[in-house]
Amino acid sequence: MARRYWNINLEEMLEAGVHFGHGTRKWNPRMAPYISAKRKGIHITNLTRTARFLSEACDLVFDAASKGKQFLIVGTKNKAADSVARAAIGARCHYVNKKWLGGMLTNWPTTETRLHKFRDLRTEQKTGRLNRLPKRDAAMLKRQLSRLQTYLGGIKYMKGLPDIVIIVDQQEEYTALRECITLGIPTICLIDTNCDPDLADISIPANDDAIASIRLILNKLLVAICEGRSSYIRNP
Repeated sequence: MARRYWNINLEEMLEAGVHFGHGTRKWNPRMAPYISAKRKGIHITNLTRTARFLSEACDLVFDAASKGKQFLIVGTKNKAADSVARAAIGARCHYVNKKWLGGMLTNWPTTETRLHKFRDLRTEQKTGRLNRLPKRDAAMLKRQLSRLQTYLGGIKYMKGLPDIVIIVDQQEEYTALRECITLGIPTICLIDTNCDPDLADISIPANDDAIASIRLILNKLLVAICEGRSSYIRNP
């Protein structure tokens, strides 16, 4: 896989607060190699290492996208939810941004059944069939559709297991990460100073609480995905 230049700028990362970690009392000792200093009781992430691993992640997703691979982005905490949805939609990736339903990947047949139900209900709503049902039945199905939209709306077009999963917050999305590990699905994970850097295939040390930090990291990855997809379209 040839290395490419992804315009990863240290000053840009500083402005986005990528370097701010958690308090020094809330840290994982395994993160020591990724921490450059302590400042006012907060660990400071080494942005040179962040840039290195972000560049490696961009290379990986570019290469995968250029081969037509599919991506899933997971980020369900409130601060990340909107950024995850916007970024994923812009890059035509699948996403989960509300709640990770246990077994979403490891029990894929059940998820697939739910997706079929979701698509059927959407079709019935679009054709007006739901409105022709008795009010009580229609209300029940509309509630079911709303719930499915909330939790499965970002993966409604997913036909099988993703090839790569990008995880915004390791602590918050630990169940999703474990499912990927169980299935052998490669993962890219933002890791703050309280995380375990050894769990994901590529761990990017970064502030996973600041919206600006999350957006910057996601945008770099999704630019690489879009460029890879363009390469795939040009050279099918």
